[in-house]
Amino acid sequence: MKKFLNQAEDFIPEMLEGIYLAHPDKFRFVNEDLHCLATAHPLPGKVGIVTGGGSGHLPLFLGYVGQGMLDGCAIGDVFQSPSPEQILAVTQAVDSGAGVLYLYGNYNGDIFNFDMAAEMADMESDIRTCTVVAADDSAGAVPGGGATTRRGVAGIFFVYKCAGASAARMDDLETVQRIARKAGDRVRTLGVALSPCIVPRIGKPGFHIGDNEMEIGMGIHGESGIRRGPQLSAEQIAEEMMSWLLADSPCQQGDEVAVLVNGLGATPLEELYLMYRHVHQILAESGIRVFRVWVGEFATAMEMTGMSISLMPVDSELKALLNAGADTPMFRQFPA
Repeated sequence: MKKFLNQAEDFIPEMLEGIYLAHPDKFRFVNEDLHCLATAHPLPGKVGIVTGGGSGHLPLFLGYVGQGMLDGCAIGDVFQSPSPEQILAVTQAVDSGAGVLYLYGNYNGDIFNFDMAAEMADMESDIRTCTVVAADDSAGAVPGGGATTRRGVAGIFFVYKCAGASAARMDDLETVQRIARKAGDRVRTLGVALSPCIVPRIGKPGFHIGDNEMEIGMGIHGESGIRRGPQLSAEQIAEEMMSWLLADSPCQQGDEVAVLVNGLGATPLEELYLMYRHVHQILAESGIRVFRVWVGEFATAMEMTGMSISLMPVDSELKALLNAGADTPMFRQFPA
């Protein structure tokens, strides 16, 4: 294991301290717990949006706390869920009387702890909460499987963006939840991994991929994917991924789509743009127009080499929300 760290057990607290020191005008921690992060600029009367999950995925989750996106984040250890108490502390910190939307990925630990936090928020603080669980991973689209089999992966970025823009224009809680569900129901994501990642406390890869192998559909924690086999050319990988995505996606000929090409931690930006070239060509051949594209690292898995593609068909409502401005420490966008 070759990483920039001191002691493995100090990796997360030292990382979090660095984030607070780098962005004192954006973030604050609450309840004397570095894992409980809230915006430094709450807006009175605005619906709060709280997310959470394990560390190891920056800029997901906490990197999207800021103007036009999220209001708070409870962060766990690497690939581990935050506790109900941490989620509650963030909820209390961001509530301004308009209610709080819980928006997070489809993982059992997160679901259990957010549900418990919602009960505590109601009983202890009379805070109204509602929930949207992102489940965009097309690798979970197995025969007979429903949304519950899908993991929440990079496509949650689109859900954050749309829900955050809705809350920023002072929509009520029901509207923000409706928009988050609408975006979440439309987005589909599929990833491919070329190398594993290493959790600092463990010190070795949690799984193995051969030098000349790839795995399509692998999750951001190393969960098994759809198919493992010899590494193909970029064009062949894109064709296989897009074939699966378009079969699973609600996209149809004549639609406009938002596209996210996401690096998983160790893939050069040059390679991501090379992959987008193929994605763009395949969409054009399918009669699907690209509304807007984002290329970069939006949801990573430590130093995993790989990438994912997310597609979301858009209408006028979602276009306006995607085009709205955002200003967070790890994502900035001028309004279009």
